[in-house]
Amino acid sequence: MESSAKTEKYEKMSFDKAKVSIDSETESPPSVDESIAASGPRLSEKTPTCQPKVRKEFEGGLVEENSSCVEDSPSKKRKLDVENEEKCSDDDGGVSKKRKLEGGDVSEDEPSSGGTTQRKRKLQSEDVAEKRKKLEEGHSSAVAAHYNELQEVGLEKRCQSRIFYLRNFNNWIKSILIGEFLEKVRQRKNRDITVLDLGCGKGGDLLKWRKGRISRLVCADIADVSMKQCQQRYEDMKGRRDNEYIFKAEFITADCSKELLAEKFHDPEMRFDICSCQFACHYSFESSEQADMMLRNACGRLIPGGYFIGTTPNSFELIKRLEASETESFGNEIYTVKFQKKGSYPLFGCKYDFNLEGVVDVPEFLVYFPLLTEMAKKYNMKLIYKKTFREFYEEKIKNNENKLLLKRMQALEPYPANDNSKLASEKVGDYAHAAEYMKNSHVRFPLGTLSKSEWEATSIYLVFAFEKQQ
Repeated sequence: MESSAKTEKYEKMSFDKAKVSIDSETESPPSVDESIAASGPRLSEKTPTCQPKVRKEFEGGLVEENSSCVEDSPSKKRKLDVENEEKCSDDDGGVSKKRKLEGGDVSEDEPSSGGTTQRKRKLQSEDVAEKRKKLEEGHSSAVAAHYNELQEVGLEKRCQSRIFYLRNFNNWIKSILIGEFLEKVRQRKNRDITVLDLGCGKGGDLLKWRKGRISRLVCADIADVSMKQCQQRYEDMKGRRDNEYIFKAEFITADCSKELLAEKFHDPEMRFDICSCQFACHYSFESSEQADMMLRNACGRLIPGGYFIGTTPNSFELIKRLEASETESFGNEIYTVKFQKKGSYPLFGCKYDFNLEGVVDVPEFLVYFPLLTEMAKKYNMKLIYKKTFREFYEEKIKNNENKLLLKRMQALEPYPANDNSKLASEKVGDYAHAAEYMKNSHVRFPLGTLSKSEWEATSIYLVFAFEKQQ
């Protein structure tokens, strides 16, 4: 069976199975591997899985050579070191041992009052508690440590990055998404707009919220250093805008997949018009409990008609590329994705390692989107929008204002490069699509584009929006 057929079966997994996984109390979640053959002929690693429409992607984007950077917000990612990764892995043997210890693991004919037995039970209990604490905190603490260790860099360094245009392109996607849904809110109310930024990082979207003229913002993230930097960025923004109104804000350091944020709000009765979760919600899919807590935080305090919007890796695209690969990994010189094995994709805890040059080197968890949609129903949420980055770009670039913003944010690279600069990629063939388009079309120079490698990296994502039902 070819990879496309495998992916199609994966995409068509029934909601019934997703519902069973949500309601299940067992520690081992159901696996998608029942609907995907583990063997059979596979496509070569060189199969252009994301290229059929690549020429069309850049038809609308022309870039001024001297346009300026206006916003900066790298994709939010997390890092898990090997030590903590091992602590977080729960194989069958480990679970069995844990269950035995929790049950006492003492023979029924042993005396229950003996001093030795009591000491053994106490030690076992303490050992279980310590192991459980490490299991629960290992991944979260490593995520926080990664974010806390990330250093702020200046504009000059950012402009020298190999993925400078890719990051700007992703930021443009977020800008359009946030702006459009703020406009939807404004059609109902023109004041007192309140937003929750879930997994806000260092505050890369603060400028977007200011431009959106919101009234109040709650920022939440697991990394305390990142939160301090986010708060400082907000204070600096206020200081530069003495004569211009800026939203009120509060900052919460918490693991949004394990802690209830409502208990930490300054106003216990606070409600939100929008919750935005950009490049972050997939980290909660380590377990069903964590995914549910993330959704509870994101959707539980939305007003009727409010929106939960975000960006996340596209699981169908990841599996398609994996099945097309001859190994357990795929990618190019910019990014790599490595799974532990093929053919088995559990609904929760399906871990893969993601590396993006110079920015990210972390494990992530696959989000089966129909499952996310089904879980969101618990909080009276309805999926109203879902597009891949490719589809989103093709749709939004038709709007002239969006096209102008694309130029201002330098979200596409000028091609060909001018005499005083060089292209971001030196790989042969990375701009063949742009050269071919220019040869067969009458366009102004330079053409706006991304290198083939960058486009392949950014096209593994999708955008989504849920609406709170009345």
